[in-house]
Amino acid sequence: MPVHEQTPRRVVVAGASGFIGRSVVASLRARGDDVTIVGRSAAVTWRDDAALARAVDGADVVVNLAGKSVNCRYTDRNRDEILRSRVETTRALREAVAAASMPPAVWLNASTATIYRHRTDAPHTEDAGELGTGFSVDVARAWEEEFFAGELPRTRRVALRMAIVLGDGPATRMLATLARVGLGGSQRDGWWPQHRRYRGIGAHPSGDGRAPHHRTRGRQRFSWVHIDDVVAAIHFLIARDDLAGIVNVVAPQASGNRTLMRTLRRIVGAPFGVPAFRWMLEPAMWVLRTEPELVLKSRWVVPERLSAAGFVFAHRDLEEALRASLASAAGRGARTGVTDRVGAHG
Repeated sequence: MPVHEQTPRRVVVAGASGFIGRSVVASLRARGDDVTIVGRSAAVTWRDDAALARAVDGADVVVNLAGKSVNCRYTDRNRDEILRSRVETTRALREAVAAASMPPAVWLNASTATIYRHRTDAPHTEDAGELGTGFSVDVARAWEEEFFAGELPRTRRVALRMAIVLGDGPATRMLATLARVGLGGSQRDGWWPQHRRYRGIGAHPSGDGRAPHHRTRGRQRFSWVHIDDVVAAIHFLIARDDLAGIVNVVAPQASGNRTLMRTLRRIVGAPFGVPAFRWMLEPAMWVLRTEPELVLKSRWVVPERLSAAGFVFAHRDLEEALRASLASAAGRGARTGVTDRVGAHG
């Protein structure tokens, strides 16, 4: 991860305990920045409005990565918490920035590339992307609407529409687990009894309430980004005061689902991979406590604004990025003596 040798800054980071947050905080501290953490059990908590206001006032940068992980089952309770944890924390930060006598120059807020619709015919850019419908899209819409609400004339705001992040994190572990247990073939949508876990949510729920089925036969696109490039993009965007608004944080080349799973099988040494139809994925994902949407939706997004601004991705090749991610996970397991699901079948 690049570390920029410049004047130390005061940086407020919310959501620092997660996979992405830990890497971002480590890189900021390595740079010499004074980092204040905001979280449920951090030095500054969401319950203490006065402490949050003091932390934000006079800060140079705010980075908000707070929000319940979507790597879970979309029960009613989890759905509500996924939305609340994003919108309410963003609102609290926006109110603190608005009230500050010395507001931060830049505020970067997490968002998601899942806001774009399922698409296989062309990629989504920031300017020409088409938004989708349903639960995940409604969460992203509400999140961004809260982030960009109101006037903050002295603070530049950037929404980071991140693709699935590869590294020593939950997405890589889940995909590697599917490959190791024999479900490492292409993942294929198809018939399954209707449910309402993906129905719209919020003040203006979108969609018809039904779970979408897209018969892509494993040809759905997989946009991704390595954690190192997420961290580097955050440093890049902090420094570039000409960039504001929506930014897609994704590797330049998306993969197809078949290529993704074939590559994973090769890396983990799985001798075969059964094509996983929805009727197989639904019970498997129930066991893993996650959702088939994470692998069945076609996510095809390109980083048009980052590329045009001259950002250089360190990880452009999917196989190299996956190998680096799994090696990082294996190294952590060896250091801690803990075997996670990536290594459980190795």
